[in-house]
Amino acid sequence: MGANNGKQCGSEGKGSSSISSDVSSSTDHTSTKAPKNAATSEDSDLSMRTLSTPSPALILPPSSSHLPLPANGSSTSSSSITGETDQQAAPVDLLPDHVFLQIFAHLPTNQLCRCARVCRWYNLAWDPRLWRSIRLTGDLLHADRALRVLTRRLCQDTPNVCLMLETVVASGCRRLTDRGLHTVAQCCPELRRLEVAGCYNVSNEAVFDVVSRCPNLEHLDVSGCSKVTCISLTREVSLKLLPMHGQQISIRYLDMTDCFALEDEGLHTIAAHCTQLTHLYLRRCVRLTDEGLRYLVIYCPSVRELSVSDCRFVSDFGLREIAKLEGRLRYLSVAHCGRITDGLEHLAKNCPKLKSLDIGKCPLVSDAGLELLALNCFNLKRLSLKSCESVTGRGLQVVAANCFDLQLLNVQDCDVPQEALRFVKRHCRRCVIEHSNPAFF
Repeated sequence: MGANNGKQCGSEGKGSSSISSDVSSSTDHTSTKAPKNAATSEDSDLSMRTLSTPSPALILPPSSSHLPLPANGSSTSSSSITGETDQQAAPVDLLPDHVFLQIFAHLPTNQLCRCARVCRWYNLAWDPRLWRSIRLTGDLLHADRALRVLTRRLCQDTPNVCLMLETVVASGCRRLTDRGLHTVAQCCPELRRLEVAGCYNVSNEAVFDVVSRCPNLEHLDVSGCSKVTCISLTREVSLKLLPMHGQQISIRYLDMTDCFALEDEGLHTIAAHCTQLTHLYLRRCVRLTDEGLRYLVIYCPSVRELSVSDCRFVSDFGLREIAKLEGRLRYLSVAHCGRITDGLEHLAKNCPKLKSLDIGKCPLVSDAGLELLALNCFNLKRLSLKSCESVTGRGLQVVAANCFDLQLLNVQDCDVPQEALRFVKRHCRRCVIEHSNPAFF
């Protein structure tokens, strides 16, 4: 029963003095049984804390430091908080352990830590099966400290490693630094997914350490990390690997949107090490050119989704290189790449299984390129032509006559007549048309 598991809380808490130093600002060494004349809720909250449980202050905002009241509106008695047993057990205490585990499995990290501070739930809340992922949020959160304390607690049963932890999400935690990622790299060898979008204090060194120590990492999101210019193994790991291993990284999904410092040489290194890439997003990596895309196609032939939108130096030559991905390519965005013209011919002839294409704000793309695309890519489902000033109603009619499965068409700010839009609607009945023509509805 869940109530019985809490009895061991006191003994385990006393045995983890190494963690108490990290959370000394938010723990108390007093007895878990409060005096009967205790009046303030603050004293009651401090009295229930154990030394081995991370403080909620690490991952909770100050305004949410208490557990919510029960659904019936009755307040929690001081005896239940301080460990005194009521004569009649609360209904929640009658639930079996496996039910508690199912409930806890749906809680975010901060709520799970909050539950772990209730003695009768202590062992259940720290069940390793509940800690396959850690999700931290908040601009003001001390993410480095939170990761250090959480991983140290999760390493209690398996010294120095968190064998169950597979996902760490700290997107938007602007106080996260390399120190926090070094902690993850050292303690989480089974990590498969890491998201640190918007953490602009993270640099190459920490990313290298993670990909070198976590060989199973498949999903990496470093979008908005402006200091990240490359993805590679550390020098020490590279020297240890035999040439036959190829020094490969198993990442399949990589998002480097807004990594402004990424250049062709960095993309070359990424492609040479991450040959299993299938999803790559390089939006607003403004220093990339056609040469970088040539390296990508050479080393990463399995790419299915690619975005180089707002990469203003990408031209028809880069599009010709992308076309060498052939039948594997399913999604492509070259929006805001103003140097692209009717070089869509190579894309149309080599990528017949393309399903989604965004060429919005490419003013040099005309009906000629659009017709070639429609005559070869019959599987198109999503097409964006937003602000393509050279596209007319004739090009849209050719698309509608050949791409019957079209589901989304964006022609906002395009000079196309109302009749062409009606033609699209007749031939592609499931298509949603995004337009700026007030006369069409």
